[in-house]
Amino acid sequence: MGFLYARALYDGTKGYTMTNSPNNNNPGNGDSGDGRDPLEDFLKKMQESGFDPSDNNNPLGASSLNPEDLKNMGLPFDPSMMQGILEQMNTMFSINATPGSTPEQGVNWTGVKDQARRMIAADSDPSIAENLKQAAADAAHLADLWLDSVTVFERHNIPVEAWSKAEWLDASFNSWREMVEPVAAEVTQAMVLPGTDNVPEELSQLLGNSGFLNNLGSTFFGIQMAQALASLAKEVYSSTDIGFPLAPGRTALLPNGFKTLGDEIEVPAQEVLLYLAVRESALIRLHRTNPWLREDIMALVSRYARGIRVDMNRIQDAASQVNMHDPEAVQEAFEGGMFNPQRTEDQELAVERLEALLALIEGWVSFVADQATQNLPKAPQIAETFARRRVEGGPSEQVFETLVGLEIRPRMVREATAFWRDYDEKHGYEARDNLWLAPETLPTAKELENFKKYEDRVSEQLSFDDVDFDSELKKLLDGGYDDNK
Repeated sequence: MGFLYARALYDGTKGYTMTNSPNNNNPGNGDSGDGRDPLEDFLKKMQESGFDPSDNNNPLGASSLNPEDLKNMGLPFDPSMMQGILEQMNTMFSINATPGSTPEQGVNWTGVKDQARRMIAADSDPSIAENLKQAAADAAHLADLWLDSVTVFERHNIPVEAWSKAEWLDASFNSWREMVEPVAAEVTQAMVLPGTDNVPEELSQLLGNSGFLNNLGSTFFGIQMAQALASLAKEVYSSTDIGFPLAPGRTALLPNGFKTLGDEIEVPAQEVLLYLAVRESALIRLHRTNPWLREDIMALVSRYARGIRVDMNRIQDAASQVNMHDPEAVQEAFEGGMFNPQRTEDQELAVERLEALLALIEGWVSFVADQATQNLPKAPQIAETFARRRVEGGPSEQVFETLVGLEIRPRMVREATAFWRDYDEKHGYEARDNLWLAPETLPTAKELENFKKYEDRVSEQLSFDDVDFDSELKKLLDGGYDDNK
């Protein structure tokens, strides 16, 4: 949304007019009646009032908006709307890259984190009470007892923590940065504002020191990321809620989240906490035993990012057509649609693998949690809530779609859950969990749709492993090879 204001401001300097405004007495020319351009006057006044986009603490300075100035520009003086615009502009400049930087230098990550923290603070985010911290620790202990009988993966022995939303952001931010940095690099390069050489002197003087125009891509991506993380902080229940650990070496539950969930589905908060503790502990066990999982996820995101193309035509069309008098229309114009839907062949391969891997992780933890919580009366109801959450777009789906442009299909998660259930019934949980030892032993996306294909492939591999490999290894160790043959 911040890009829209920048674009509208930029277009305004090239003759952009609000011809639909009921207050515009000079439609089509943007003239104040005495030959002066009202937008130029407006920009000069902002400069004179202390506007400094390079000042991350207060880029808008002491700027004030005079109703007459807005009227001359064809804008209605709606205090609430203008406050929103000011807040968006403040966000844009606080997240903007360091003054004098180039597009290659990328996103101002400190600004992104600070902005996300401010957005979280604007919502309710109380500190975690001591009794809730103890409740989380007790739930984690019981969860481990239940899990010991349904998985071969050993306990992680990491003390469980209880986080607020802000603490979740602080603990997880480095992982988010690691994951989206390849995407941000592509976006930054693709979204350099065209035609900046023709920017009028007033706008150039106003924004020049901030590097805003040259760093538009990184600024826009930073705004989008801050908004996504602040929104996600309201929905996550644990440190692994998107499918893998966001704070390696730590594990945590978010008590304020499970209390809200319990109220929504009318289930005792203690049962919700126990179910979430089981999921959290199961995922930590899975990833600590199989560290290649997280590495593969990061590598696949990076591989996908290399083929990303930003849909600049859509962004520019939205900027030129949006009704600036309607704040909701402004918001809707820039929700999604940032990435070009056309994928390269390599991207398709990366997407297929990433989607299957995330689905297998979620399917496994869903099935294992069901097994471990059979003595929890409301467990089926809680599990159904998580399934519905995925269909409606849970944290994992949201973050990959918003920040990476990747859509994860809920249907594949259902197929993965069914796969783990079927394999467990046929071979037992030890054989089931041993499939995680290497990527090659897991089913592909196509094999999730047809278990028979997977069984045929694995049976062939196991036959070779059990007979041919062992016998050949014995020959080698016994010195039974004849080099002359």
